[in-house]
Amino acid sequence: MSELTLYSYWRSTTSYRVRIALHLKGLAFETIPVDLVGGEQTASEYSAINAGQGVPSLRLGDGTILTQSMAILNWLDRTYPNPPLVPADPKFTARNEAAAFTIACDIHPVNNLRVIKRLTEMGHDQDDAIDWMHEWMRRGFVAYQSLIQPDDRFSFGDRPSLSDLCLIPQLYNAHRWDFDLSAFSRLTEIEARCLELPAFDSARPDNQPDAADG
Repeated sequence: MSELTLYSYWRSTTSYRVRIALHLKGLAFETIPVDLVGGEQTASEYSAINAGQGVPSLRLGDGTILTQSMAILNWLDRTYPNPPLVPADPKFTARNEAAAFTIACDIHPVNNLRVIKRLTEMGHDQDDAIDWMHEWMRRGFVAYQSLIQPDDRFSFGDRPSLSDLCLIPQLYNAHRWDFDLSAFSRLTEIEARCLELPAFDSARPDNQPDAADG
């Protein structure tokens, strides 16, 4: 039995980030699906695990529960430092984190399921919701593309790092919602390289135990 248990939803981009990191670091983990569409995150059983009623949550071998994907990634990198998710140099770390946070803080929070659900409750239709998501993705991708290294194989350097762990799940969402990525060829080139790696491939939404059609 694995000492790490990940509470995850297959299409959750935040869960996707953590799955990539776990696979990159070669860590065995058990996945417990939480159906966000079905509302399982609001059930009392899961609320006792994560009061924020979101995913991911990571249960450690001693029973400790970690929440918030970026905090979990930080813990993983401190606890299992190889391969590292951020550079050793503090300046390069700050640049890498700035790109990662552009996605984690500027795009994802305004485009997640609960926000889109609230928009529809306020009378906006599906087209409005998609326009909303596209606008924030466009702004975020413009900023991200300006922050990363222009000629490296990945966002920063010759191997994936924290910023790539945030980028690839967000690009999954972009494809899902038919966002036009023609202006972001640098990002889709990085995406193709990442998805060739076993750790990224294993973490793909469609490869998860709770993956469903539609």
